[in-house]
Amino acid sequence: MIISQTPLRISFAGGGSDFEGFYGHQRGAVLCTSIDKYIYVILKSRFDDQVRVGYSTTEIVDHIDSLRHELVRESMRTVGIHRGVEISTMADVPSTGSGLGSSSSVTVGLLNALHAYRGEIQTAATLARQAAEIEIDILGKPIGKQDQYAAAFGNFRKISFNPDDSVNVRTVELTAGIRRALDERLMLLYTGYGRNASDILVEQKANGTANSRVLARLVDMVDEMESCLLSGDLDEFGRFLHRSWELKRGLASKISNPHIDSLYERAMAAGALGGKIVGAGGGGFLLLYCNREKQDAVKDSLRELRELPFRFEMDGSKIIFNARR
Repeated sequence: MIISQTPLRISFAGGGSDFEGFYGHQRGAVLCTSIDKYIYVILKSRFDDQVRVGYSTTEIVDHIDSLRHELVRESMRTVGIHRGVEISTMADVPSTGSGLGSSSSVTVGLLNALHAYRGEIQTAATLARQAAEIEIDILGKPIGKQDQYAAAFGNFRKISFNPDDSVNVRTVELTAGIRRALDERLMLLYTGYGRNASDILVEQKANGTANSRVLARLVDMVDEMESCLLSGDLDEFGRFLHRSWELKRGLASKISNPHIDSLYERAMAAGALGGKIVGAGGGGFLLLYCNREKQDAVKDSLRELRELPFRFEMDGSKIIFNARR
């Protein structure tokens, strides 16, 4: 039996610049961190040659070609395992529409577990690259590359996407004190509904040329927000979150809506300095930056929302149990 644990992520700035339509012409970049909420993949061998996959439903098939779970099917095909296994996935948060990169964490976690099942140890870079190839190139999902790299590498990262299709992952070296102070000032609240990111991302991708100037500014903000973190100017970091959200919400018509706007305005009026809907937008989790003395007022203003307490996670995808026979 193999069990992989793969973190979810929060993206602070730069989302959208990880699409090839943008970084194919100029450097894209994102600033993100992994958090202590995870996707777990459990993999074990079967006595027979069938494949059993358990998630929100259960599939039992004779060959991977018959699997409806496309991430499992293509991950197995990539690694070269076609039969005789049982795979289950579990998540700490709603597994669809959360905005926390859960689909890519599933893919990275699947690949990690499948490679371990074969007795192979793959680098984070290989897991991320293979996951991106499965989701973008093979399955044609209208997504960028940041989620796969955030899940595979973990920690605070500045991830750059280059016109030659290379990806550079650099650790943002925060002191323990700055990390702790930022952790205390960030809040995640569930809006109460998920969303299908595909429609938003298809429109955002189609608007690529028109959005290029905004995306270039968001990439600049990645560098500026990193400088705020490194210097410990966290309130300015929070205000940058607000500025980046004001830009991001204009990239596609469904990134925000009147309900999300109302939630955000109430939070800001109660004392938050900045925030954003994480991920593609349209629903999922609302991230807020708020000093501790204002947090009770913000929570009271959004009392219908459920908070998700979290801490930062230093590690990326890893194997936490390996009893291979």
